[in-house]
Amino acid sequence: MTVVAAALVDRDGRVLLQQRPPGGAMPGLWEFPGGKVEPGETPEAALIRELDEELGIDVDHSCLAPACFASEALGDRHLLLLLYVCRKWNGTPTALHARALQWVRPAAMFGLAMPPADRPLIGLLDALV
Repeated sequence: MTVVAAALVDRDGRVLLQQRPPGGAMPGLWEFPGGKVEPGETPEAALIRELDEELGIDVDHSCLAPACFASEALGDRHLLLLLYVCRKWNGTPTALHARALQWVRPAAMFGLAMPPADRPLIGLLDALV
């Protein structure tokens, strides 16, 4: 299963995280916004769609910079998480499906409860931002 996520970086070098809602998988954990790549979709198109659906923001393909990836076993499935860095978007991120949003510096992410696939990306993201 291929999943895409964005590290939305503000002018202060902070990254937007969203908190998973109750009732779903891994409730309460903080994660990078994004989601599954649907059949026939490119990773970039999927991420643009997901950011619109989850945060109500518009991102241009040219503003997505591939950064790193993580590979994680999920029971009988395998997750490949592609992380993109994005520093420019239109609109104000709003928690449309998440419980909450927060802007944090990458180093502070080590202290947050995050999904296993997101955790290996923190150090790489800290070096990039």
